[in-house]
Amino acid sequence: MSVLTRPDAVTPGQRDPHRRLALAIVCLAALIINVDNTILNVALPTLVRDLHATSSQLQWIVDSYAMVFAGLLLVGGTLADRFGRKRFFLIGLTVFALGSIGAALSGSVTTLIAFRALMGVGAALTIPTSLAIINDIFRDPRQRARAIGVWGGTIGLGIAIGPIAGGLLLSRFWWGSIFLVNVPIACIGFLGAALVIPDSKNPHVQRPDPVGAALSIAGLVLLLWAIIEGPTRGWTSGTVVGAGLVSVVVLGGFVSWESRSTHPMLKLEFFRDRRFSVALAAECLAVFGLMGALFLSTQFLQFDLGFSPLQAGLRILPIAVMIVVGAAVSPMAARLVGVKLTVASGLVSIAAGLWQVSASSRFDTTYGDVVLGLLLIGLGAGLMLPTATNSVIGSVPQGDSGMGSASNTVALQVGGALGVAVIGSVMLTRYQGHMVSALVGRHVPQSVAQIIFGSLGAALAVAAHVGGSTGVELAGAARTAFMSGNEVALAVGAIVALAAAVLVLVALPSQASPAPPSSAEPDQ
Repeated sequence: MSVLTRPDAVTPGQRDPHRRLALAIVCLAALIINVDNTILNVALPTLVRDLHATSSQLQWIVDSYAMVFAGLLLVGGTLADRFGRKRFFLIGLTVFALGSIGAALSGSVTTLIAFRALMGVGAALTIPTSLAIINDIFRDPRQRARAIGVWGGTIGLGIAIGPIAGGLLLSRFWWGSIFLVNVPIACIGFLGAALVIPDSKNPHVQRPDPVGAALSIAGLVLLLWAIIEGPTRGWTSGTVVGAGLVSVVVLGGFVSWESRSTHPMLKLEFFRDRRFSVALAAECLAVFGLMGALFLSTQFLQFDLGFSPLQAGLRILPIAVMIVVGAAVSPMAARLVGVKLTVASGLVSIAAGLWQVSASSRFDTTYGDVVLGLLLIGLGAGLMLPTATNSVIGSVPQGDSGMGSASNTVALQVGGALGVAVIGSVMLTRYQGHMVSALVGRHVPQSVAQIIFGSLGAALAVAAHVGGSTGVELAGAARTAFMSGNEVALAVGAIVALAAAVLVLVALPSQASPAPPSSAEPDQ
C-alpha cells in the first residue's frame, strides 16, 4: 500500500492554478480532525456532570476515536489510492461530519462512544487522503516538502488550539457544541474540494488488507477493554484476564498474517531498520505520557482547582506553546547533536515534566506548583516528535513513503489511546482504593458508593448533595484520593518515557542515512 503514490493520468500544468487553494482545503480538514484529538479534554468534567460518565467511560469516549482512527488509517489510504483520492476525501469529510452531528446530539454515554468511533472512521479516510492529494498536486520536491511542512504545522496547531477552542465553546454553549462546530468547517472543506481538487488514483496499487485491519482493531479493542475495565471489574477477574490474553493472541495473529500476506497493510520488513522501529516506538511512548497527562490535567484543573473549561484550556496552553518552540528548535538540534540525542533529550524532558507534576500532586496543590512540569512536557514533545517522524519517514523507500507516513500516524494514535487507558486506569485504581478506606465504617448505600467510586466528579456531586460537614469531608477525601491517583499514574508515565529514552540511546542511529531505493519507484 502507498498513500503517497505518484499521480497517474494528469499533467503538472493541470494542478498549478489552484494548488495553493487545494492545500488550504486539505489543511482545513486536517485542522478540524486534529482539534478533535484535544478539544474533548476540557469537556470531560462537563460530561461527568451532564451524562454522569464514570472515569472508565471517559476513557472510552476519548479512545474510541483514536482506536478506530488508528485501525483503519492504513486501509483508508489504500482505498483512496485505488478508487480515487478526491472521492475518499469527500467521503471521509462526510462521515466525520455525520459522526460529529451524532456525537453532539447524543443523550447517553454509549451513544456518544459509538458516534466518536464513527468520527474515527471519517478521520481515517481523510488524513491519508489529504497527504496523497498534496503529493499529487505538488510535483516539485522542494514545493512538496514545504506543502507537507504546512500540513504538519496545521496538525500541531490543531492539537494546540483544541483545549482553548473547547473552553470558549463550553463557556457559551452546551457540551455538544465542541462536536457541532466541526460540521460547517467540514461543509466548507467538502465544497472547496469538490470545486478545486482534481481527482487521481493509482490503479496499480495493491489491494486493501481487510483481514489485517480487522485483526488489528479487534486486538486493540480487547487490550484497551481489559486495561480500562480492570479497575471496575477487578484486575484478576476472569473477563479482564481473558480479554487481555485473547488480545495478545489476536495481535499475534495480526503479525503472523502481515508477515505472510501478499498485500500487507504494513510491511514488517521496515522494522528491521532501527531508524524506523526505534523512532516509531519512541513516538508511541512519548504520546503515551503526553495524552495521559492531558486526560488527567483537565480533570485536576476543573474538579480539584475549580477552574472553568475556558480557564482550564488557557492553563494547558503552556504545553502547546512549548511544543511549538521545541518543534522550531528540533531541526537545529538534530544537526548539532544528532537524531539520537535530540530524541532522547525530548523524552527525558517529558519524563522530567511528568515526574515534577507527579511529585507536586497533593491535596493543596496549586496551578503554580505544576506549571514547570507542563512546560517540560511540551518542550520534550516538540523536540522529539518532529525529529522521530523524520527518522521514520526517511527510513522507508520513496515509493513506500505513504505507508511510512500512515505508520507514523498509527503509532501516535495507538500511543495516545494506550496512554489514556493505562494512566487513567492506574489513577482510578488508586482513587478507588483510597475511597474504599475513606468509607469504611460509614453506612453508605451500595448504589451511592458505586457512584462515588466512579469518578472524582461523581463523588463531588454526591458531596454537594449531602452538604454539611459530611459533604465537606467526602469532597476532601475524594480530592485527596484523586491527587494520590494522579501522583502514581503520572509517575508511571514518567517511567515509560524514561525507558523510551534509554531505548533511543542504546538503539537509535545518531544520524539519518539515505532511504533505500524502491523497486516500485518509477524513473525520474
